[in-house]
Amino acid sequence: MANEEQCREALEQFSRNLAKADGSARKAAALDRSLSCRITDLDLTFTGQLRDGRIQDLVAVPGRPAEKAAIRLTMAGDDLLALVGGELNFASAWASGRIKLEAGLRDLLRLRTLL
Repeated sequence: MANEEQCREALEQFSRNLAKADGSARKAAALDRSLSCRITDLDLTFTGQLRDGRIQDLVAVPGRPAEKAAIRLTMAGDDLLALVGGELNFASAWASGRIKLEAGLRDLLRLRTLL
């Protein structure tokens, strides 16, 4: 089972990957939205801001955050590591319910390029 530090590093790696993106992926990452990633098996939520093509101000809070983020991901820690490591396909994990993504329709349409 992935631990908090491994999950933080995976999110930081995802942020670095976003910063390196180009073309349509770069445009999709240019959102300015609050972001949360709930790690179910750790009962932990990482919150931050997706801004300028990076995840900024990343903070871990126990349980669920007090405020609802504009873009919300929910998954197990091992799935986060596998997703960022390229071992887990987002679309199939989302379709099977292993990963949940909640956001406004406009954001979902933009994010599909990244995922």
